[in-house]
Amino acid sequence: MKEIVVISGKGGTGKTSVTASLAVLGGESLVVADCDVDAANLHLLLTPEVQYREDFYSGKEAEINPLICTDCGICADVCHYGAILKPIDTGQWIIDKNLCEGCGYCSHVCPASAITLSSAYSGEWFRSKTRTGGLMVHAELAAGADNSGKLVARVKNEARKSAKEAGADYVLVDGSPGIGCPVISSLSGAAFVILVTEPTKSALHDLRRVYEIVRKFSISAGCVINKADLNPEVENEILGFLQEENIPLLGTIPYDSVFSEAMTAGMTIVEYSRGEITRRVEGIWEQLLREVSSR
Repeated sequence: MKEIVVISGKGGTGKTSVTASLAVLGGESLVVADCDVDAANLHLLLTPEVQYREDFYSGKEAEINPLICTDCGICADVCHYGAILKPIDTGQWIIDKNLCEGCGYCSHVCPASAITLSSAYSGEWFRSKTRTGGLMVHAELAAGADNSGKLVARVKNEARKSAKEAGADYVLVDGSPGIGCPVISSLSGAAFVILVTEPTKSALHDLRRVYEIVRKFSISAGCVINKADLNPEVENEILGFLQEENIPLLGTIPYDSVFSEAMTAGMTIVEYSRGEITRRVEGIWEQLLREVSSR
């Protein structure tokens, strides 16, 4: 079983649309993992039916017991995040959970032991069945939660487990855009990375940045250029970069409004149309399998 991670240096390149199409083409040979937990939307195209769900807790949050608190204010003095407040209407010390970092310093210095630390609710993850019969593991980060990297790791681990139980050949991961912690967590354990980009200066800049991370992990990668015909000059720059870095081009996808029509219909392009775009995506899938099998 091999992990294939789809990432992009910036949002809006079509990363999730490409991932969803490849998931449909792969069918039951793969398990899909939506690791873009900060803005999960792969489910909109694969319409998974949830079979199991579980709350996810990560990090700590502090809480003050007003029955024990002696109103000394030491905790507020030592809190570096300004999370301990005393509202005028209640006159009691409270902890703003949106500001608390769960460091535990306040609990350590409280002379009355009125502050306790508990696990922080960070969201929930799901194991589902897509309409095409494949398995999907996905998650939803709680509002204000900042442990998305750990939730990504949980999604990936559960996807691996599901793939082994189902005897699937691949885990296909829809990673987060950018170069932050969720992306790094998505790349952990990957056998191959698909870099989805578009012919704009900003996309090329971010492609270079995200590939630096992939290279540091020593992971093989291939590239898909979406909306390739919109700017031939920048497309040539991207092709030059790929040649310099010895990154294979998995395929190019020209701009076509049928892509948007498919999304509006809640379908992937390979289900919605049998035109040129679908043939291009099918070619990318076939080239991807050849690249992965040769590693």
